[in-house]
Amino acid sequence: MSFFGNNNAASSSLAAASNATQPDIEVADAPDDSISSMAFCPVADYLAVGSWNNQVRIYEVTASGQTQGKAMYQHEAPVLSVCWNKDGNKLFSGGADKAGRAFDVSTGQSSQVAQHDAPIKCVKWIEAPTGGILVTGSWDKTLKYWDLRTPNPVATVNLPERCYTLDVQYPLMVVGTAERHIQIFNLSNPSTPYRQIVSPLKWQTRVVSCFPAANGFAVGSIEGRVAIQYVEDKDSSSNFSFKCHRKDQAKDQTLVYSVNDISFHQGYGTFSTAGADGTINFWDKDARSRIKPFDAAPGPISATCFNRNGNIFAYAVSYDWSKGHSGMVAGHPNKIMLHPCKDDEVKRRAKK
Repeated sequence: MSFFGNNNAASSSLAAASNATQPDIEVADAPDDSISSMAFCPVADYLAVGSWNNQVRIYEVTASGQTQGKAMYQHEAPVLSVCWNKDGNKLFSGGADKAGRAFDVSTGQSSQVAQHDAPIKCVKWIEAPTGGILVTGSWDKTLKYWDLRTPNPVATVNLPERCYTLDVQYPLMVVGTAERHIQIFNLSNPSTPYRQIVSPLKWQTRVVSCFPAANGFAVGSIEGRVAIQYVEDKDSSSNFSFKCHRKDQAKDQTLVYSVNDISFHQGYGTFSTAGADGTINFWDKDARSRIKPFDAAPGPISATCFNRNGNIFAYAVSYDWSKGHSGMVAGHPNKIMLHPCKDDEVKRRAKK
């Protein structure tokens, strides 16, 4: 099925866009409000998008780069996070309505599967050896684990502050909260943090993203910095932080922008940063170097993700609320763009 009765497709193809002279492809029928979260299905090129218009939308991306809306469902308030299960047959979302919802791809029906006392900021699927579990992180300062076969959470974990960001790469889970707290979990013991640290960055945490190897994570802040952190003390010599998403102005003046999202390439272990300055960078953490920068948009990049093969990079051009309600001006763009990834953009450089 498709939504809006309008099945127009992207006019370009990913094959054509791989030519450096071609622009990235715009997804048809983007949401009409800020885009908060995106996630590619792990088994097919279906892109889930959550937005501030209370909607979750699913788009199909064909090999030629054409896009078509396939399904849509609603929350009762802005959607803040989306994720898929491992099999790609269920999509989960959390929102400001304090509810977590599941969408069944086979039936096209959505149902509520989680509840908090405040907005749900993050939802993630945990594929454990004993079965799949949904984890939700909320501004009510709790994490909750949900077995979809039962209506109540199987466990609740109290956090030191409101959950701002959460990522899982089994058995590693990392939670970033207000006041720069970072909680590191070994999911073999999901109810107790393995380690608790204060962010190495001096300003508010915006995003955490786990390494594909599950031995560390990246932290992005509102002050244009990223920290690379390893879980174990024996690897602490590899920890470092760096500046990004900044623009030099007149003498001794620099405009500093928030790092809004960090996405790891599951094949190469490299990662992207996307900022409120409208730029995207691809990085090699092991070489401590930037692989490829590009100016993506005139406005903030609010969310990013790689597809399952790592050859498509999706990014949302959308207001990120970094300037509060007053910054949401009429006519602010809301676009979803698809960037065909070349190896020289995302693959680690050979060591000299």
